[in-house]
Amino acid sequence: MKLRFLGTGTSFGIPVIGCECETCRAGEPKDQRTRHAAVLESESRRLLIDTPPELRLQLLAAGIGDVDAVWYTHHHADHTHGVDDLRVFSMRSGEALTVYGSRSTIDSLARKFNYVFDHLMTPLDGTTKPEGELQVLRPYEEVEIAGFRMLPLPVPHGNIETYGFRVGDLGYITDAKRLPERTVEALGGVRVLVLNALWFGAEHPTHFNVEEAVEAAADVGAEITYLTHISHEASHRELEARLPPEVRPAYDGLTVEIAA
Repeated sequence: MKLRFLGTGTSFGIPVIGCECETCRAGEPKDQRTRHAAVLESESRRLLIDTPPELRLQLLAAGIGDVDAVWYTHHHADHTHGVDDLRVFSMRSGEALTVYGSRSTIDSLARKFNYVFDHLMTPLDGTTKPEGELQVLRPYEEVEIAGFRMLPLPVPHGNIETYGFRVGDLGYITDAKRLPERTVEALGGVRVLVLNALWFGAEHPTHFNVEEAVEAAADVGAEITYLTHISHEASHRELEARLPPEVRPAYDGLTVEIAA
């Protein structure tokens, strides 16, 4: 099983528009961060995690020409507003692409992108549109998606919940402020963990900072933890210098092998 990080930035991305900070100006390739997305792969199966605004460019850069389903962590714009790029998959297969999320995420997708998910809305002759089938996830209830056994793991993100997951020896959590006790228990024994982390120092009301992410990683006890959803206030070089050896910064294009 492989995990590909397609996008590892916050809703601003890096470089930030109009920003003259060192991280944004330096041009370090690993500090070029698009909005959050990833792909889980095994043999010919691919599960896409989120559809950010840069999705088309991310998939082209990764050489990914098809996906089997989509897992939405939550409904915020930086995680969903590339949904139209799913059109090529449903057009090519002739079938709706199944997308998964929490009840609130599914309701938001159906409302904001009704042209994708309302089957009564048909395109004009000679035109196409994305075709999606909505499926609601239930917390801590395992479900099979694209051949993967996925365990949905809710975490608080401000006034909503984000759904991370466990699949085999991988735990994946983004846009979290803390890990509930039951989620920590469900992650017990994972070898690879992914957590969000904005920056060093100052606390944020809805996201881990780096110190909080490192503490959460220690609570889970994975062999290696990768940080994602990183802001321009924490450069890749600084993260590498200051993180403990079992915690590493992810970057766009990083691929991690996870033993089955």
